[in-house]
Amino acid sequence: MIEKNAGRVYIIGAGFAGQTLAREINAKAVFGRVVAFLDDDPEKIGRRIEGIPVLGPIRDVVQLLRMNPADEAIIAIPGASREYLGELYGILKKAGFQKIRILPGISQIIEGDAHLIQTRSIDPQDLLGRTPVAVNLKESLAYLRGKRVLVTGAGGSIGSELCRQLLSGGAARLYLFGHGENSIYLIDRELRLLQEEGVGEKSVLVPVIGDVKDRDYIHYILKKLKADVVFHTAAYKHVPMMEENPVAAVENNVFGTKNLVDAAKAAGVKRFVHITTDKAVEPVSVYGASKYLCERLVLEGPDTENGENSRFIAVRFGNVLGSRGSIMLLFQKQIEKGGPLTITHPEMKRWFMTIPEACSLVLKAGGVGENRSLYLLDMGEPVRIRDMAEQMIRFYGFEPERDVKIEYIGTRPGERIGEKLWSDDEAPEATGFERILKLKRKSPPLDLEKLLETLGPIVRFDPKKAGAYRNGDLLKKILFEAVPGPAANDDE
Repeated sequence: MIEKNAGRVYIIGAGFAGQTLAREINAKAVFGRVVAFLDDDPEKIGRRIEGIPVLGPIRDVVQLLRMNPADEAIIAIPGASREYLGELYGILKKAGFQKIRILPGISQIIEGDAHLIQTRSIDPQDLLGRTPVAVNLKESLAYLRGKRVLVTGAGGSIGSELCRQLLSGGAARLYLFGHGENSIYLIDRELRLLQEEGVGEKSVLVPVIGDVKDRDYIHYILKKLKADVVFHTAAYKHVPMMEENPVAAVENNVFGTKNLVDAAKAAGVKRFVHITTDKAVEPVSVYGASKYLCERLVLEGPDTENGENSRFIAVRFGNVLGSRGSIMLLFQKQIEKGGPLTITHPEMKRWFMTIPEACSLVLKAGGVGENRSLYLLDMGEPVRIRDMAEQMIRFYGFEPERDVKIEYIGTRPGERIGEKLWSDDEAPEATGFERILKLKRKSPPLDLEKLLETLGPIVRFDPKKAGAYRNGDLLKKILFEAVPGPAANDDE
């Protein structure tokens, strides 16, 4: 977020991204004045770029700076590794900078001009995990040029970032679909502001309020919008909450996806990209089981009649850093109140990826994926949640256990200590595209029509089967019999 700032601005990195920011900041003097670039490149140190001196090396020169509270540092090195960003953050904090911003989204910055509106305050997700892969967005999104693109769940963490990156794709229209009025309003306004500041291309933005559970409306709206491509991110996804509301999980995730897939095929959608999760692998939760069935619906339903070039694919990955309701946000709130940080188990591990990287790879997979294929994003190595908690505590200037305690509260319903990225009946294969794997499934297809027919009276009231309506126990029993993994919970 950009704040009015009459102080001096130091831009870390004198490359093209830093130079572009410097021009914009000095043109909009209300945000402060760029007084220097800080850089470690010997060929740049001592020069003046855009009339601004380049000082360095960074570690040495920041110790000589005399700052006031309004002074600010902006890190403008899109290709910086996580390790280097962490080092820079430590140097700047030690030097006394209270305001530190960063240019996020390496894939967006590498191929286009950097813009002040894209900067934001640095936070832990910028320093945790591995360095994201650089994806050539303009090249990856060539298949979307001139097309009509619909994103479900456009106001969510994944959906909104997909929309930001889709601004660079040259789509004719970008439909922002979701059932939450406020979240769709917010992403619509954000995208329009980005466009006003020169980010991306001038796609026509169309907010659409609707619910994937409404079958008739979904068929109506997809036919009316004539979307060429659909990215389906909408889902209920909080595991413990879905354990307490199993019927809602299946109604929204499974039947909602069924509605969307059927409507997309009837409306002639050429590409359908479904976002799925590692929790769908041999699931132990209702949420995981619902996403397992969603994968099957996308990949095994009746074949498309939309032509030989139609592609319906699913892209699976693990947790993303900083999503709404994520553990990072919980830890942040707990740190702000002085602790303790609560962890379910000392050995709990998860795979993590930044939201921008995951979305860049999803968009890439959407262009290169083959029909009825399941893809997996290479998540690297799993991260122990305790290690993440300790890193976050240190990010905010405290020492784990001494200043902020860590407590273990036990695993919750539907959770397991570690997740799997593929099941025993799946085999990963290289695709030739960095960090995108293809999963070959050996198990036979499910009888999806029969399963949904069995689940139907639980989700939708049928007077002939009134006893089944909203019966969570019955639903879990059916899921347990159909999907490897989830077990019924008898304490409803």
